[in-house]
Amino acid sequence: MSSERIEALITKMTIEEKLGQMTQLSPFFWGVEDGVDITGPLEALSIDNSVVSRLGSTLNYFGADKLKKLQDDYLEKSRLKIPMLFMADVIYGYKTVFPIPLALSCSFNPQNYHDATQIVAKESAASGIHLTFAPMSDLVRDPRWGRVMESPGEDPYLNAMMTEAAVRGFQGDSLNDKGTIAACVKHFAGYGASQGGRDYNWVELSKHSLWQYYLPSYKAAVDAGVKMVMTAFNVIDGIPTSANKSLFRDILRDKWGFKGVTISDYGAIDETVINGLVKDGYGAAKACIEAGIDIEMMSTHYVQYGKKLVEEGRLSIDLINQATRNILMLKEELGLFDNPYRYADAKEEQKLHKCKEHLKRAREIARESIVLLKNNQILPLEENGSIGMAGPFVAVDSTMGGWVLGDDKNSFTLEEAIREKGFDVITSVTKGLGAMQDGCFDIEDWVEEEIKKLEHCDVIIVGVGENAQDTGEGASKTNIRLSYNQEKLIYRLKQLNKPLIAIIFSGRPLEIKPIVPVCDAIIEAWFLGTESSGALADVITGVYNPSGRLAMSFPQTVGQIPVHYNCYNTGRPYSGKDERYISRYLDCSNEPLYPFGYGLSYGETEYTEFKVETVKNKMIASVIVINKSNVEIKETVQLYIRDVYATVVRPIKELKGFRQIVLKGYEKQRVEFEITKEMLKFYRYDYEYVFEEGEFDIMIGKNSADTQMVRKYIS
Repeated sequence: MSSERIEALITKMTIEEKLGQMTQLSPFFWGVEDGVDITGPLEALSIDNSVVSRLGSTLNYFGADKLKKLQDDYLEKSRLKIPMLFMADVIYGYKTVFPIPLALSCSFNPQNYHDATQIVAKESAASGIHLTFAPMSDLVRDPRWGRVMESPGEDPYLNAMMTEAAVRGFQGDSLNDKGTIAACVKHFAGYGASQGGRDYNWVELSKHSLWQYYLPSYKAAVDAGVKMVMTAFNVIDGIPTSANKSLFRDILRDKWGFKGVTISDYGAIDETVINGLVKDGYGAAKACIEAGIDIEMMSTHYVQYGKKLVEEGRLSIDLINQATRNILMLKEELGLFDNPYRYADAKEEQKLHKCKEHLKRAREIARESIVLLKNNQILPLEENGSIGMAGPFVAVDSTMGGWVLGDDKNSFTLEEAIREKGFDVITSVTKGLGAMQDGCFDIEDWVEEEIKKLEHCDVIIVGVGENAQDTGEGASKTNIRLSYNQEKLIYRLKQLNKPLIAIIFSGRPLEIKPIVPVCDAIIEAWFLGTESSGALADVITGVYNPSGRLAMSFPQTVGQIPVHYNCYNTGRPYSGKDERYISRYLDCSNEPLYPFGYGLSYGETEYTEFKVETVKNKMIASVIVINKSNVEIKETVQLYIRDVYATVVRPIKELKGFRQIVLKGYEKQRVEFEITKEMLKFYRYDYEYVFEEGEFDIMIGKNSADTQMVRKYIS
C-alpha cells in the first residue's frame, strides 16, 4: 500500500475511527481470556465494545496462533479492514533471554547489544509481535532507581552507541526483512534523573544538562531510524512529558526530523490530570494531542473527548489526521496491509525459540557482560577441587531481572553449572531470597551446623544479591546494601579460613564496600538471562577470561549518590590535602568504590608510550598495550577528554571513544584514536552546538580513574 493510498484511506475514515487508531488497550478488552466479564472495565473507561472494535493496537499478547486469531476477529469487524498493531515489552529477551541492558552495556561491545536484540526480534516476530517497547536509553546516575537495569548506564557516549546498536538489531536494514520488529526508544525525556531515585517521580534538570547529557542517546535512536518514541512519566520544565510540546514537536519533530509514531507510556495521558496540569480527561486529550502524542496507551481520553474537542473548535482536525497518518504509515512499513499476520508462524516459533544457535550466542554475550571486581589470585579455579556453595542464588532457577514476559527460567542453576565442570560440590544455606514486594526483606538465618558442612571444602562460592523482582519498574530503594543476613553469611563463611568468592546478582550497582575486605574475589553477575549459570561457570573456571567493564560507578555508600565519573570540577576541588573548606565528605572520600569503565581480567596489562601527535593533518592519540601475562586478554582501551576551559564549565573528563583488542600471552598492540573537532563540541550557553579552540586534556587508560594524560592546544 502506497502513501497515496494511505491518504485515500484517511479521507474515508470517520473521526471515531481515527481516534480509535490513536488508542491502545490491553488484549483483555477483546475478551481473549475465557470466562472473563469485561463489561466492568469497559464501564470504568466509559467506552463500549463498538469503541474497542476500532482501536488500532494492543500490547503484551503472545503466540502466533493466538495473535492470528485476534487479528482475524478484529478485521472481521473492521469497516475499512485496517489491521491491528501488536506491541510488547520484549526488552532484552522473549524465550531466549539475554543479560539486562545495564549488563549488556558492561560488555562495552555494541555488537553484543545488536546481536541480542536481533535474536529477540526473530523470536518475538515469529510469535506475532510487530513492535517492542525498547530500547530504554535513559541516562542514569542514581542506582536507587530500579530501572537502571534497563539503561546502558551513566555515560552519554556509551548510551548512544548501545542505543543505536539496539535499534539496528531490532529493525535490521529494513522492516521488510524477515524476523525484524519495529523499535520504540524510551522514555523521552530525562526519566533517568528521577529525584531520589524514586520511580514516577519528578525530574529537575537544567536545559543545559538535558541537552548535553540526557538527549544524545534518544537522538542516536532517531538517527538510527527508530520507528517509535515513548513519553516518560516525569515532568520537564513544569510540564509532564506527555503534554510537552517543546519536547515532542520542537525538538523531536522539527529539530531532529523524526517521522515516526509517538506513544504515551502506560496511563501517562491520564496522569496529566493527576499531575494537576489539566482538570480532566477533556483537557488531557487536548494537551497531549497538541503536544504531538499519536497513541494514548491504557487510557481512553482521546476516544472520549477528541471528537468533542474538534466539534467545539478547541482542537484542529489536522492534528488528528497527522497522528492517524503516522500510525497508518508505520503499519504500511511493517507490511500489515499486505499480510496482517506479518511473520507470525507457529512452526517458526518451534524452530527459533531457545534454539541452539540463540542459546550459544546468549552464553557468549553473558560471559562478556560479567565484571570481575576483585581477585586475590583465587580465580580461575583449578579443576577437580572441592567447592562449597552457599547463599540464596546458587540454587535459584531464575536470574532474569525484572522485565521478562516470555520465559523466566535459566537453562540450569549455578550449582548445576559448576558440577558440570567436574567439581565436587557441597551446598549449604541455599534457600532463595524472596521479593520485597511480597514482604520478604532478607534470607532466613541459618543453623550453625549447616555452615560446618563446608569446612573441608577447598574453596567457597557465595551467591548473594537482590531478588530479580526488586529491580525494574516500580522497584526503587533507599537502601542498596546486601541484606543483613546475607552480609552475616559472608562474614561467617570467611571464618572457615577458605578462599571466598562472592558472586553478586543485581540489577543495579549495590553498596558492597562492607564485604570487599572479606572476600578474596568478587564477581558482578548482574542478571544475565537464560545462559547465566553457564556463562558464570565459564568465567569462574577460566574457560573465558572476564572482560566486562562497569557502565555505571559503584558507590562506597548510598550517601554519595549521585556519584559518576563525568562530573564538574568545583571551585574548591579536593586535592588530597587535609583541609576543611573544600568539596569533600568528612566520613568518606569523594571517589566511587569502583569507577566507570573498571573491570579486571585474569592477567595484567601495561599501557606505555602514550602520545598525541599530528599525522597527515590528523591528531592521533596512541598507546602501546602490553599483555604482561601468559593468558589471552580482551582489553577495553578507553579514551577520555577534558575541555580545560570554555564558555560553559565542562566535566573533568568525558568518554569519547573505546577500542576492544585481544592480546595473546605477552603480546603488545598499538591502539590509536583520531581526535576530531566534532568529538570536542558541546552545547554552549545559547544552546548552539559548537567547538571552541583551547587546551584539552587527552587521556587514555583502563578505566575512568586509571588514565595517562597529555595536554594539547587544539584550534
